[in-house]
Amino acid sequence: MSKLTIIADIRAREDKTHLVKAELLKLIAPTRAEDGCINYDLHQDNDNPAHFIFHENWENRELWQVHMNSPHIANYLEATEGCVDEFIVHEMTHIE
Repeated sequence: MSKLTIIADIRAREDKTHLVKAELLKLIAPTRAEDGCINYDLHQDNDNPAHFIFHENWENRELWQVHMNSPHIANYLEATEGCVDEFIVHEMTHIE
């Protein structure tokens, strides 16, 4: 399978923005060290600080699935339970 692009759209509860951001930042180093991770870049909306986007590229979907089942993702989900209003993951293919 070809390279997989992930756009993860995360909207924190306004009163939990700092907590969610801190937990998202904890994901970066271990994820970038994972097999198959090409890039893993966190962005924060300039007008809405509670809105975050991860732009990710993976060698293939299988290695991304390993990432999604990693201990650091499980720790993030536990730490941010009830703190996120919306979490949408888009699996995409780069066209050009």
